[in-house]
Amino acid sequence: MTDQKKKYDLILDSLQKLLENKKLQTISVSEIAQTAGIGKGSIYYYFPSKDAILEALVERNYEKPLTTAKSLSSQTEIPPFTRMAMIFQACRNASTEYLKSGEKSGVGAPEKALLHQKYMNHLISEFKPVLAEIIQQAIEAGEIHFDKPEVLAEIVLIVLTVKMDNTIIPSTKENIEETIEGLVALLEKGTDNPPGSLNFLMA
Repeated sequence: MTDQKKKYDLILDSLQKLLENKKLQTISVSEIAQTAGIGKGSIYYYFPSKDAILEALVERNYEKPLTTAKSLSSQTEIPPFTRMAMIFQACRNASTEYLKSGEKSGVGAPEKALLHQKYMNHLISEFKPVLAEIIQQAIEAGEIHFDKPEVLAEIVLIVLTVKMDNTIIPSTKENIEETIEGLVALLEKGTDNPPGSLNFLMA
């Protein structure tokens, strides 16, 4: 690991540590620098603002499933629907990791809510172009009949993240499964695929 990478991670670690006992609005860039044991000027070398540090912290915590998802979009030797299923699984894994980390952290409710909002936004915005590209490839292959891949990708991701996250609209396991099944059924109908043909997407 390079010195720059070490310092970058140290800054993120410091903000995460401070969030365990303080509200975000009371944390200053100077305090983050002090906790990290570096000069305030060094912070601005890596980040333009405190908000940028928070964004990077959210991204780092869930980068593994996102990196996996991004790498799939270019692997055209894998059928589009198989890649879509892998994207959905990566989305599910990211949600699971977020919920686990939230249970373990000592972050207060307001900060947890803010981090949660940032997380949801990050998850959807990062997955959307990847999923849209795969859908576009499926359209070109004649496997999906839909002329707006980005719209379809966004609809799917909003439903998936809200239901799998299960904090915005708390639901029973049965209700979540019913919603996901309904999503798959709509996907089948909207893309001219026979009923039951896309059930494996949510396996």
